[in-house]
Amino acid sequence: MGPFTCLIERANPSILVVDDVPSNLELMEAVFSREGFKVYTALGATAAIDMFTQHPVDLAVLDVMMPGIDGFELCSRLKDISGKRFFPVILLTALTDKKSKLRGIESGADDFISKPFDTAELIMKIKSLLKVKSLNDELDHSENIIMTLAVAMEARDPYTKGHSSRVSKLSADFVLYLALPEKDRQEMKKAGILHDIGKICLSESLLRKPGPLTKEEVEMIKTHTILGEDLCRPLVSMKNILPAIRHHHERWDGMGFPDGLAGEDIPLMARILSIVDAFDAMVSVRPYRDRRSVKETIGTMVSEQFSGQWDSELLSYFIDMVSSLINKGYKVDA
Repeated sequence: MGPFTCLIERANPSILVVDDVPSNLELMEAVFSREGFKVYTALGATAAIDMFTQHPVDLAVLDVMMPGIDGFELCSRLKDISGKRFFPVILLTALTDKKSKLRGIESGADDFISKPFDTAELIMKIKSLLKVKSLNDELDHSENIIMTLAVAMEARDPYTKGHSSRVSKLSADFVLYLALPEKDRQEMKKAGILHDIGKICLSESLLRKPGPLTKEEVEMIKTHTILGEDLCRPLVSMKNILPAIRHHHERWDGMGFPDGLAGEDIPLMARILSIVDAFDAMVSVRPYRDRRSVKETIGTMVSEQFSGQWDSELLSYFIDMVSSLINKGYKVDA
C-alpha cells in the first residue's frame, strides 16, 4: 500500500454518482461505499449540480445517456464550476464510436468506462484519479504558502510594500500587450510576485539600510536571485518561472548578475521583469529618495534606452504601453 493510498483512505474522499436509473445509482452506491468512499447520488443533471455546489465532492461518475442535460454537458458544467481546481470526472457510456469519445474529451472528461462496467477497473481508475487530485491539491497548497510568504516579506518594509504585486500585474499586462499566449501571462503573474522572494533569507536591517551599502552588503543582496530560485525549485509548478527569478537582474550588455548573461541569452520573461521591476522601483518611494512621477520615469527610461541595461526593442514596446496608459489616466499606487 503506497503513501497516496493511505492518504486517500484517511481523507475518505467523496464521489458524486449521477444516473437517471435508480437501480444503477443503488448499485454504484453500494460498490463505492464498500471501498470506503462517501457517496452522493443524483437522479439527473439538475440534482447533480445542486449536490455539487452544496457538498465537498472529490470526483464524479456520470452516466452519458440521460434525458435533458446529458453526461457530456453535465461534465462540462461541473468543470466550469470547479474553475482552476482539478476536479476529475469519469463518464460511463455504452457509446463506443469515435465521435462520442471526441465529444467526451471536449467536455473535459478525464476517463471513460464502457457499460456494462467492470467494477475492479472502475475502482482502479477512481483511485488513480484521486491520487492525481491529491497531488494537485498539495501543489496548490504549496504555491499558496510561498505566495503568502512573498507578500508577508514585503509587508515588513513600508518602502517595498506592494512592489511585487504591482510588478506582477504590470508584467502580466505587458505580456498581454505583446500578444503572447495566455499561459505566458499566467506564469508572468507568478514570476512577478516571486521575483524577490529570495530576500526573505536576508536580514531586515540590510534590506532597509538607508545609507550607502558596503561592497560586501551589495554582494549579499545580489544573492537574492539565486536564493529565490532555490526556494521555488522544489515546486514542479514553478519550473517555468525559475529562469525569470534567477535572471531578472541580468543586463543586456552582460554586466548584470548572477551569471553575466547578455542579449537574447537572457530569458524573455527575465527581460520583461527587468524592465517592469526597474520602472516600479523608480516610481516608488525609497529610503534614499522620493518617488518619481510616471512621466519622469518614462523620460529617464527613454534617455537610457540604449545604455545596455535593458533589451531596447522590448523597452520601446513597454514605453508605448505605459504612454498609452498615461493618456488613459494611469496612476501608480506606490
